[in-house]
Amino acid sequence: MREFIEEKIREIRETVGSKKAIIALSGGVDSSTAAILAHKAIGDKLYAVFVNTGLLRKGEPEFVVKTFKEDFGLNLIYVDAQKRFFDALRGIVDPEQKRKVIGKVFIDLFEEVAKDIGAEFLIQGTIAPDWIESKGGIKSHHNVGGLPERLNLKIIEPLRDLYKDEVRELAKELGLPEKIYRRMPFPGPGLAARVVGEVTPEKVRIVREANAIVEEEIEKAQLKPWQAFAVLLGVKTVGVQGDIRAYKETIALRVVESLDGMTANAMNVPFEVLQRIAFRIVSEIPEVGRVLYDVTNKPPATIEFE
Repeated sequence: MREFIEEKIREIRETVGSKKAIIALSGGVDSSTAAILAHKAIGDKLYAVFVNTGLLRKGEPEFVVKTFKEDFGLNLIYVDAQKRFFDALRGIVDPEQKRKVIGKVFIDLFEEVAKDIGAEFLIQGTIAPDWIESKGGIKSHHNVGGLPERLNLKIIEPLRDLYKDEVRELAKELGLPEKIYRRMPFPGPGLAARVVGEVTPEKVRIVREANAIVEEEIEKAQLKPWQAFAVLLGVKTVGVQGDIRAYKETIALRVVESLDGMTANAMNVPFEVLQRIAFRIVSEIPEVGRVLYDVTNKPPATIEFE
């Protein structure tokens, strides 16, 4: 990894030269690793663009700003684009179309910021499974399938040939804290991938709270899955609240084990942990009345639902 770091720093430095670059920073393992690598290569010529899409994990905007602006000293540009993303997603239910719409809004934003600061390069945390799944037609990734044919920025992808376990090793070597390099993968389209059907602020709020509960309880149980999260299925079912009939949303839980994300097995989570998660979700999120557990492996299913 030390040789890899030296090689990539040299490549990025030679490619960018005296010009400026922006990087799409989400706070996930891939983009965080790419950001620190690029920062070591070109310093203040790098501008880390963090876009608040409204589709992020609970507390994510505050976490990213503190970590990368205050702790690491990156040039961080914060863009609040929540309304823009939700407006673009209105009425769209097809998962591929959602991904492509999100990708287009991302790229439009990056082009705008790049124009403002005079950047010519876009650095991305694309890793091997992203482009493999996109080219294989499995699903589009926002930083692969969402790129328009005529992009006004030159792309640099220093992590393109790495898998997730290798990126974690690289992040550790770069000095990123464990709370980042051990983070579970989070989809580029964010919580839009965990809302089946049309994405609305209300649906995202529900699934965001459910996801936070899942992550908290999995950590408390000291389990180490590849990924653990909640999905809002968009299906209401009948239940009982006191002596009154209730008709509420259904949440599906997904907890998988994997090495590289290309294949995955549903994790044998202790039943008491699943019960605790379900109890908290239906107790703390009034709109939800039922919780299911997905035991499907990849293949045939993908890890994320959309």
